[in-house]
Amino acid sequence: MLWGVFVKIEEALAACEDTVRRFDPDRYFASLFAPAAHRLHLFVLYAFNYEVARLGERSREPMLGAIRLQWWREAVEQARDGRPREHPVTIGLADLFARTSLPPALFEALLDAREFDLVPDTFADRAALESYCDATSSGLMRMTACVLEADAAAEPFLHHAGIAYALAGLLRAIPFHAARRKLYLPLDTLAGENVSAEEIFAGRNSPALKRVVQGLANCAYGHLKSARENAPQRETLIAALPAALVPLYLKRVTRRGFNLFRESSDVALFRRQLQLLRAATFGTL
Repeated sequence: MLWGVFVKIEEALAACEDTVRRFDPDRYFASLFAPAAHRLHLFVLYAFNYEVARLGERSREPMLGAIRLQWWREAVEQARDGRPREHPVTIGLADLFARTSLPPALFEALLDAREFDLVPDTFADRAALESYCDATSSGLMRMTACVLEADAAAEPFLHHAGIAYALAGLLRAIPFHAARRKLYLPLDTLAGENVSAEEIFAGRNSPALKRVVQGLANCAYGHLKSARENAPQRETLIAALPAALVPLYLKRVTRRGFNLFRESSDVALFRRQLQLLRAATFGTL
C-alpha cells in the first residue's frame, strides 16, 4: 500500500515537471537554479499556477469558469488536509503541504485575483492592475520563496519583481487577450491617450496604443529598478529569477516600428536561458 502511494506521488511530481517544462519554460529553467531538494515542489507550484491561469482561456462562459475556479479552491483545501483529488497537481500539492509551511492566504489571494480572468471586467486604473499582478505573479514568487526557505524580509523585492514580470507578460499578451475580447490595460491609461477597447479588440496598432504600451513598460522598468535596490539572498533571487527576463521582453514590445498584432513578441529560448544564467551567476536581476 505504501509503495503504491509512493509511486503515485512520484508520478504526480513527474507530471507537474513535464507541464512546466512544456508550457512555462521561463519558470522551468529558473527552477533549475534552485537546490535539487526543492526543485520538484517548485514544479508543483508552477503547474498549479499554469492550471489556474488558463481557466479564463478555456472558459467561454463566466459561470463555467467560476465552477472550475471553485474546483481548484476546494482541491487546494483538500490537498492541505491530506485528501488530494485525483489530479497530478493536487497530489503534488498535498505532498508540498505536508513538507512545508505555505501560508493559505497566498493561495486564497491568487485564486481570488484569478476571478478577474473569467469575467468581462476591466481595471479602472494602474493601481488595480498592479494589485492583480501582485496577487498573482508576486504571490507565486512568495510561495516559491517559502519553499526555498528564503529570507522573510525580502517582501519588497518579491513584490516589485513579480509586478514587473507580470506587466511584461501582459503587454506581450495584448493580441492574445484582444482576440478573446479581454482587456487588461487600465482604463484611465487608455483614456489618457484616447484609445478605446474596441480599437484594441480590432487589432489596431496605433501610435496612441504604442504610447500606452511604452508607459506601462516604463512602469515595469520602475518596479524592476525597485526590486534591484532590495538586494536579496540567493534563495530569494531564485524565487524571482524569471523577472530577469523583463528587459528582454520590454525591449521587444517597445522596439521602434514593432507591431504587436502582426509580429511575435517572443524572445529566442537560448537568449532567455543566457539571461537567467547571467542573473543567477551574478546574483542580480
